[in-house]
Amino acid sequence: MTGSKRARWALVIVAAAALVLAAAAAARTHAAAAKKPIVIGWAYDGSKGGPMAPFDGPALAAAQIRKNQINAKGGVLGRKLEIKTCNTQGDNPTDSKSCADKLISQGSKVIFTTCDVNLATPVVQESLKHKLLTIAPCIGTDQMGPKKFGKAGKLAFSFGNAAQDEGSAMAQLAWDKGWHTADLATDTTIVYFEAVVAAFKARFQQLGGKIVTATSYQDPALQQGSTNYNNAATTIEQHKAAVVVTSTAGAYQALGPFITDLRTAGDNTPVLNSWAGDGTYWLPTSPKVTNYWFVTYANAFGHDPSSAVNSLAKQIKAATGGFVTGPTAIDGLVTAIKRAHGSLVGSKLASVMQNFHHVPTFSGKVSFSAKLHSVFGRAYRVIEINDNKPVEKGTIVAKKVPKIPSNF
Repeated sequence: MTGSKRARWALVIVAAAALVLAAAAAARTHAAAAKKPIVIGWAYDGSKGGPMAPFDGPALAAAQIRKNQINAKGGVLGRKLEIKTCNTQGDNPTDSKSCADKLISQGSKVIFTTCDVNLATPVVQESLKHKLLTIAPCIGTDQMGPKKFGKAGKLAFSFGNAAQDEGSAMAQLAWDKGWHTADLATDTTIVYFEAVVAAFKARFQQLGGKIVTATSYQDPALQQGSTNYNNAATTIEQHKAAVVVTSTAGAYQALGPFITDLRTAGDNTPVLNSWAGDGTYWLPTSPKVTNYWFVTYANAFGHDPSSAVNSLAKQIKAATGGFVTGPTAIDGLVTAIKRAHGSLVGSKLASVMQNFHHVPTFSGKVSFSAKLHSVFGRAYRVIEINDNKPVEKGTIVAKKVPKIPSNF
């Protein structure tokens, strides 16, 4: 071999070696990147007395436990989950936006937000602006999606119940119980409350039920001390039906007085509420609450059909069944990432999630659609409270999702 040929071969060998070294370095870099944690930014109401604190806190606490369980098994496709949090300070839009910006600047690839769509809006808008998948554990309306946030809202989902589905399940329960006439008491404080009652009415009438009377009220916690729930109770007392239907939360201060007004007037008609009325923390001591029913995500009182739910409820000292929405949302996100082959691109994850059909999660099987970005088809737990004691009464599933007015 001539000297020139030997020189050329030497250059070829050096170049090949360089390519091998470069490829190895790239592989190491890719592997290192793949092992970086998947950062979830969680903006929640952690303020004392905040309107969403009773719901956000337990969901986050349960999600942290679920995250640890997943990480202990190797994470998601070899990557650990990491949750970074920020306190929105209740209903302050400026703090909420700042929270979102902070979480995004910290490298969050998915943003979780609070459980009321109006209070969540500043966080959702910031997240969508950065084209991130945006998740609420328990927003209970179909507004967490394109309906409220337009085209960008295709990246927004809630693992809360679609109000249409929840109200439909309540109507099915009433019909099955033989309560074929209903009085409606609509809390107009937030759209979720209104939407549930509207859905109950629509489905109840489809089943053949009759609405005897309808009235409304506002919660004093958010409506500057309103006490018109007294008037609502008086109206219902004068037009008794087989069941009184409402959707409101004990944390908002109207539920206890509303039921007390009915009972002290001698009206012992069953009162049926949504999951917002879950829990015993709000119960008045005199008179004790009796013949009060609600549907919810899970039984927080130790008698849920799922042993895993019972164990976690005890561990975090859950006050309502809504705590399962935290780990459920984590499970849903994990499934989406796996089906997207590890991608964290918002549009890819949203495309996968929109096609969820009976996907197994901590709270059972969940489904989404192009129209409904909140869960439908869930098996609701039915709880009755008598003498301030909660008792499991089985489960109920909505057989049909009715149409409700578009403003809900």
